[in-house]
Amino acid sequence: MARFRISSHGRLQDWVAVERGYFDEEGLDYELDVVALERTAAGVAGAADPDARGDIRVGAYEFFGKQAPGKRDMSCACHWAVNQAASDQHGRMWGHAYSILPSGIYVGGDSEIRRPDDLAGVAVAVGYHSGSHFSAIQALEAVLDPEQISLRFVGMPYDRVDALLDDTVPAANIWGAATYLLEQQGFRKVLDSTFMAGFLFSAHIDPDDVEKYFNGLKRAQMDIDYEPERYKHYYLKEIPERFHDMIDVRGFGSGERVVFLPYTRETYERSQEWMRERHLFEDAPPAQEFTSVVQL
Repeated sequence: MARFRISSHGRLQDWVAVERGYFDEEGLDYELDVVALERTAAGVAGAADPDARGDIRVGAYEFFGKQAPGKRDMSCACHWAVNQAASDQHGRMWGHAYSILPSGIYVGGDSEIRRPDDLAGVAVAVGYHSGSHFSAIQALEAVLDPEQISLRFVGMPYDRVDALLDDTVPAANIWGAATYLLEQQGFRKVLDSTFMAGFLFSAHIDPDDVEKYFNGLKRAQMDIDYEPERYKHYYLKEIPERFHDMIDVRGFGSGERVVFLPYTRETYERSQEWMRERHLFEDAPPAQEFTSVVQL
């Protein structure tokens, strides 16, 4: 039987479970598939090619469809992308857990953008069909009229960090460890965009192995909750090396948190309706029945 490949997501839990031997104790034959969250490592043809407007229109959803690096046996992305990928039969969504990612729209320390209202008409850098895309819409809709919302599609998470550091975008929606990186460089969060992420596993994977995986994550989550300082050094395995000299991970927060509660039928259907109302997947087929999409 093939090894269970875990696609990392910039979080600590997988590394803690490896260090503490939790996956081994579950009898899981695994390997960590670590891919830097930047365009040069995306591994998808065309991922680095902007369109005529300069937008990069490839993201988490497209990576699921192509089984790209970082989106293989067991992987994670915003729950909207995972929800739609599962509905399109690119895998099955795990229905017994989700995670919460710290996220926010950031600007430079000297930016004149101070309040959420100041983002009206400002091009906010996001990743196409990814958590930063959908969470930006959700967060901005609470403070702006729809016609005031402007998005620019700027590749992968650390591509947006580069864009902020290079001052080539006025604002960007950033999540996970990258938020701590930017805060240490003096960037400010103008609007919180914390969002829910989901887990997708490939159709050929044994659900029993997925359960073993989450048993390990659950124990790792407790360790992080109890003593996060012990494990923050693992961020350096997920953050591109070019940023290492400018950060001190001891000052980072604990980042993504896995929540061991069901991703319910209501949540699936509400998310499908939310995406359809905003025409986010215009060519998508009708939503599939919940029980054929989510592993109960």
